[in-house]
Amino acid sequence: MNGLPEAVEVARGALRLRWEDQSTTEWPATRLRAECRCGDCRSLRLAGRAPTGDGAELTGAEPVGRYALQLLFRDGHDRGIYPWDWLRNG
Repeated sequence: MNGLPEAVEVARGALRLRWEDQSTTEWPATRLRAECRCGDCRSLRLAGRAPTGDGAELTGAEPVGRYALQLLFRDGHDRGIYPWDWLRNG
């Protein structure tokens, strides 16, 4: 297993990944936005002002090398990079 998904499907409300072993992972857009891993969102969480993710919608996704996926949200947020192992195992 190479750790990369065989398929990535971006829908407004969710991200769906199908892995080499044919298992699937689905992440609601609201949870992905609320758990954004970028530096700005991490700082907000440390300050007790975490993004809620309410109403979040995905508009796209771009691979980052062979290790991660950068998600694009309708609110313009596009700085979160989500490693494949995090997306698979949460």
